[in-house]
Amino acid sequence: MSTLSLTVLGAGTPYPRPDNACSGYLLRTEQSAVWVDAGPGSLANLQRHVSPDQLSAIWISHLHADHFADLASAYYALAFSELRPRHRIPVYAPIGWGGRLEAFLTNSQVAAMSAVFEEHELHDGHQVEIADLRLTSRAVHHGIPAFGLRAEHNGRVLAYSGDTGPCAALDELASGADVLLCEADADEETEVHCTPEDAGEAARKAGVKQLLITHVGPAMTPEFAAGRAAKVFGGRTVAVAENEIHELR
Repeated sequence: MSTLSLTVLGAGTPYPRPDNACSGYLLRTEQSAVWVDAGPGSLANLQRHVSPDQLSAIWISHLHADHFADLASAYYALAFSELRPRHRIPVYAPIGWGGRLEAFLTNSQVAAMSAVFEEHELHDGHQVEIADLRLTSRAVHHGIPAFGLRAEHNGRVLAYSGDTGPCAALDELASGADVLLCEADADEETEVHCTPEDAGEAARKAGVKQLLITHVGPAMTPEFAAGRAAKVFGGRTVAVAENEIHELR
């Protein structure tokens, strides 16, 4: 049976540390490879699993640097090395991402960006089919334009919170999912991030099979955050680690 797999390229915040890249994930099926979030350090780990020029698409939840900054590094890799892709790689990201990236690059390089990236802007309810993988994006609560993701393949469903506080969109994305990959940045309640208890409650309400805790803030260890979430969820709860592969069969 064809599988949907999640590879953790980074789960750290708010900056990369040795062996602890910022948010980045790789979704893979037999026909597709999608880089989800491009936090600092995640591009290096991506190359352990797939060459950047072989990506089917890139999907970015929001434009905070710990989820977006390595897109600039990916541009350099694809535009100025042997990795130049045969076809432009579609990038799906919040409104204005192209201009943000162009502002970082020099004028002589901006013209080349369209040679490697195909620009798409996300909106609430955005849906795209990438080979055998369906991606649905929903606007979530993070104080800036931000999106969570529902990835579907062959009857398997993975939901990803992006960065968000508790909200109806997160509940809808996670409904009935096999796996919920949820941030637990906040030690105490806030409108723009989930606490471990918020992540556990979202998983419980949605009836997911497994909760993966990621993007844990510096006030907690990932294992401690997973323990707090598990008390609310009541089901299998794991803190993700860099370069782990989770398969949805």
